[in-house]
Order: sequence, then C-alpha cells, then structure tokens
Amino acid sequence: IPLCPAGFSSASLKSDLSKAMSQDGASQFQEVIRQELELSVKKELEKILTTAPSHEFEHTKKDLDGFRKLFHRFLQEKGPSVDWGKIQRPPEDSIQPYEKIKARGLPDNISSVLNKLVVVKLNGGLGTSMGCKGPKSLIGVRNENTFLDLTVQQIEHLNKTYNTDVPLVLMNSFNTDEDTKKILQKYSHCRVKIYTFNQSRYPRINKESLLPVAKDVSYSGENTEAWYPPGHGDIYASFYNSGLLDTLIGEGKEYIFVSNIDNLGATVDLYILNHLMNPPNGKRCEFVMEVTNKTRADVKGGTLTQYEGKLRLVEIAQVPKAHVDEFKSVSKFKIFNTNNLWISLAAVKRLQEQNAIDMEIIVNPKTLDGGLNVIQLETAVGAAIKSFENSLGINVPRSRFLPVKTTSDLLLVMSNLYSLNAGSLTMSEKREFPTVPLVKLGSSFTKVQDYLRRFESIPDMLELDHLTVSGDVTFGKNVSLKGTVIIIANHGDRIDIPPGAVLENKIVSGNLRILDH
Repeated sequence: IPLCPAGFSSASLKSDLSKAMSQDGASQFQEVIRQELELSVKKELEKILTTAPSHEFEHTKKDLDGFRKLFHRFLQEKGPSVDWGKIQRPPEDSIQPYEKIKARGLPDNISSVLNKLVVVKLNGGLGTSMGCKGPKSLIGVRNENTFLDLTVQQIEHLNKTYNTDVPLVLMNSFNTDEDTKKILQKYSHCRVKIYTFNQSRYPRINKESLLPVAKDVSYSGENTEAWYPPGHGDIYASFYNSGLLDTLIGEGKEYIFVSNIDNLGATVDLYILNHLMNPPNGKRCEFVMEVTNKTRADVKGGTLTQYEGKLRLVEIAQVPKAHVDEFKSVSKFKIFNTNNLWISLAAVKRLQEQNAIDMEIIVNPKTLDGGLNVIQLETAVGAAIKSFENSLGINVPRSRFLPVKTTSDLLLVMSNLYSLNAGSLTMSEKREFPTVPLVKLGSSFTKVQDYLRRFESIPDMLELDHLTVSGDVTFGKNVSLKGTVIIIANHGDRIDIPPGAVLENKIVSGNLRILDH
C-alpha cells in the first residue's frame, strides 16, 4: 500500500524506506508515516464535515466516522488477507444439500413462520453497465416488468396466498434513492409494506496521496465522482443506523432474506425458511448462505471454505497470486456464493453493538473521468459469515442464481426458456435439458436500447445450446435458434437474419443485407 501523506511522493518514500538501516527502523518509520497519514485524513474529513448543512450533519458524521474506521483497518492490513495454508474444504455437514432440506416438508403453520421474515433487496446499483441511466432495478426485464416490479409481485403473491405480512426493504445508495422513491408510489395499493434505507456515502481517495478527493459534502458538479457507496457489506451498519432494524425486531421479525435485486432466481424459499425457524437439531443458524455448483463460467465467484474452525467466504481478490489457478479449479472448490443470504436480525443487532462484524476490505481501483486514479474501500455482505454463530451453507439448484448483469443475460430471461408466474421466472418444461444456454452478444448489443433495436422479437431458444453474435447483426421476427449458432459480421459488414429463419448448428458470416423494395 502506498503510505504517502500529503507532500510525500511514493518514489521518495520508497527511497527513504530502503535507506532505513534495520528492519526495525523501517517498521518504526512506516508506523510514523501511517500515523501522520491518519492524522491528515482525519483533518480532511473534519473539513468536509464543516460543510454539511445542519439537517445532514448527524448523518454525514456517521458516514465519515464509518469511513475513518475502514481506512484505519486498511492501513493496518498487510498482504492478502488469507493464509493459503490454512484454507480447508468445509466439513461435510457444514454445507447441506437443498434436497435434504426440502425433504423435511413444510409445517401446517407456515404462515406464522413467514410472518417472521423480511425480504431485503440490495438496490444500490445503477444501470450504467447496460447503457441505462438511473437505478438498475428500474430496467424492464420481462413483459415491461422491471426487476422491482417482479420483486413486489413475488412478495404480494406470498402475502395473499398465505395471508401474511412479509415486508420488502430496499437498501438504496445515494445514486438510486431519489429515483427509487419516486417510483415506489405506484405500489401503494399492493399488499406489500415497502421500507427503504440508504447505504453509507464514503469519500474516494487519491491513489497517490491516499487523501479524500472531495472538498465538501456536495455530490453534484465537480464533486459527483468524489463519493461512492462502499459495497453491500455496508448493510449491517446502515440497517442498524437507520433505526429500521430495531423497528422490525419490535414487530416480531426474526430473519432477513438478502439478495441482489438483479438476481431473478432469488425468491423466498419456504423450505429454507422452515429449516431456519425449526432446525432439526433444535439449534438455530444465525447465517445461511446459498451456494451452488460452479461451472466454467463461475470460476471467479467467492467460495465457502473452512478457515480457523469457521466457515469463511474467500473471494478471488484475497487469494495470493500463486494460488489463483487453484482457487479457480472446479475440482477443489466446487461451489460458489450466490449472495442469497438468510440472516438473524437479533444476531445482526448483537454483533453490530459489539462492533464484532469482521469483513475483509476490498480495494477497488478506479480512474475518474478527468484521469485521476483513485481507490475506493469496500466490503462484501457474505464475508461476515465468520462472525456469526452456527453458520450454514445450503447447496441450492442453479435456478436460484439467475443474475442479469448483461444484455446476454437479459436475452435469456426475456426468451421462451422461461415462463413468468406471479413475478417468478421458472424454466420452461418444454426445454429438454435443465441447463441454461451459453449466450455471448458482442459490443453492438451492450446497451439495452441497442439490444432491443436489434431484435424485432426475441428468438425461440428452447433448443439452443450456445449463441455467439458479433458485429452489426439484426434479427427479424420469429427467428428460431437451435444447437450451436455463431453469427459474425466483420467490420463494415451487416447481417440481417430474416424473419422466420431457423438456424440450427450454423455459422453465419460475411454480409447478408435484406432490403425493403
């Protein structure tokens, strides 16, 4: 880590360090530098706080105090945060197969069990990677329904079916809060109580000086890029600080089901909920992580391991370089984290009050529009698993992991591979194989509006195994794709797939223009 307070350059610091005669001298020198840097950052944060309007002062102070704690830990930690030699496969009983949990069936009083649940969706992300302005949750994914529409429909269906009161909580960020709140009015007649709280807002720091880029609390104009939401690991502190955690505990709620709002497979599962509320051994789990089997497409996903006697989530960023290939191997680490998590509210409150939630810091480098290199310090919600008592992994079917990160994913969920029922997507019974086809759409399809323009209607994909599309390609109405289909338009060429075309195990390349006459 470049530990350079203002006025030091990393080059001069390195030469000073190398001149330090003994190892002890060097570490003492580093400690002095570290303390100076902490002092500089503290002063900068105090300056920023003085610019906060009175109605935002307390809130801003909490955010900046939280950032200072994170920054302090960042300076203390050295090297990768896991000792590879201590990583072990988790014991057999610490990751249960979903089938075993489902086989227990459901009790008669499932409604009273459901009334103890709160659904939390992580809603801090923007749709920028898919070329959309505003919150990602407001992108239309199926029959004009957005991610948020589908979520509300699912929970309303639960509440009506079982005559329950399962609320929805959205964790927004300063990027998504205003737009999300505007849209929430349209659900006022739905049978779902909706609450929101905001993630913290932390200052990005200059990669060289490690000082905050922001000069005041505003996040408009030239300050827009000076702030960031610090990853979903922030949920514990923000949820607690918002007062909503206590409100829900006061209403008799006991567990939250947390997932990313863009994971369309993350629906409330009654069997998992029943396992939490009525454990077979009488000892309740405080934290359950849904994991699923890795495929070659998932080699970068975080995996559950046994580490110093506890279940621990290990992410690729924490792995020493020499062991990255081993981490990616499908044979040694067979599962990955879906980020569908079931967590005890009372445990979150206890650990938050004891300041005992320990999550590794993720250092995320960014380059701002003006070319300035910054870093942002983040944490991940699943990393806290090691702080909870009696944690468990459940190996769930792949269908519970259906994230929409790209327009390639969007094509899958919009197609006839899935049917939509009460906000939930299920794979069509007409598909012979339960696996999802591999779809790779090229850069001409990255933005949602370009993608929609290139498909007159979504092709029939029931018998598709693999689709790769590259270049300037459009699809007419009622196209059918089967087996492996590869369509490549070279630079300057254009391929129009004609309406009604059936492509089965075909490679299409070159130039194919269909002109109206």
